[in-house]
Amino acid sequence: MQIEVKVPELSESVQSGTLLEWRKQPGEAVQRDEVLADLETDKVVLEVTAPAAGVLGAIRAPAGSEVRPGEVLAVIETEAGLATPAQAPATEVQARPAVQEPPTEEARPVQEEVTAQPVQVPAPGMPPARPPECPPCPPETPRRVDRRVPMSRLRQRIAERMVEAQHTAAILTTFNEIDMQPVQALRRRYQERFQQEHGVKLGLMSFFVKAVCQALKEFPVVNASVDGRDIVYHDYYDIGVAVSSERGLVVPILRDADRLTFAEIERQIADFAKRANALQLTLEELEGGTFTISNGGVFGSLLSTPILNPPQSGVLGLHRIQDRPVAIEGQVVIRPMMYVALSYDHRIIDGREAVSFLRTVKENLEDPARLLLEL
Repeated sequence: MQIEVKVPELSESVQSGTLLEWRKQPGEAVQRDEVLADLETDKVVLEVTAPAAGVLGAIRAPAGSEVRPGEVLAVIETEAGLATPAQAPATEVQARPAVQEPPTEEARPVQEEVTAQPVQVPAPGMPPARPPECPPCPPETPRRVDRRVPMSRLRQRIAERMVEAQHTAAILTTFNEIDMQPVQALRRRYQERFQQEHGVKLGLMSFFVKAVCQALKEFPVVNASVDGRDIVYHDYYDIGVAVSSERGLVVPILRDADRLTFAEIERQIADFAKRANALQLTLEELEGGTFTISNGGVFGSLLSTPILNPPQSGVLGLHRIQDRPVAIEGQVVIRPMMYVALSYDHRIIDGREAVSFLRTVKENLEDPARLLLEL
């Protein structure tokens, strides 16, 4: 009996995928729910599993082909339709005649090249003849090679969205800097107890998520999006957190981030990072989002202009914390400072609102008690 292996149903925003590789080959035994192939969409990599146990039969979609939901990828021969395949190779081997074929003409020259030349044996007492010296080899010319590698679907989608953002939005960026000493002092003071209580480290991102949510409530247009001639205000706060993976940048979403505790935010971000590298994020976790935070500081970036993630109207870029001299109350002191950048859609967000939003984020982080008191 043959069971068809089909492309699983995808989300409405994903119409097709690329078959990356087959983990099983025709003739190999498979178990029910065993992974047969990897399917890459423009957002995630999905695993195609076996719908039944048996032997993988004909593959109808080779690796690298574009496939759509419901398309048949291969068939599985269930045990009811198999006829002792393990005995077939043995029977074939026994049926072959045990006659040794004479060597072909292509095989003979190798032997002739070894035995045709006479062997010169030196006379007694004479030193053996020295082999002729090989001429010096010419210096090897440096190779200049171009390699052409197709973009992954994820990389193609990233490229499309970045170009879309540049072509459809009026992107402007405003900058500020934040004294991170209060947050760092708070983390040092409670880090050990926080880990013991919640089983996760107290990082920086939870502070920024909280600070952003509070600022978005004060300036709701930064949390809005453009739809034709309408402005769509979102009365919820789904914050995308950019995560780097081997296949490119992905942005999983913290749903209702304003309702999450510091520990819940840190757990979700740690889980996102782990599953992004294991290619285990789901489509639902990557869709939507009203605002994005991107941390280039983990790679050493000191300053950058982040690009919007359409249809969102704002993205906050974080950067490396660096000790710098700053003037505080007339005194020059060394403080851990971070440059932050807000890119925004100038079609609906005015400069006053963008600058005020970023200043509010700065104030929340330089006095983190405001985050707990929601002031």
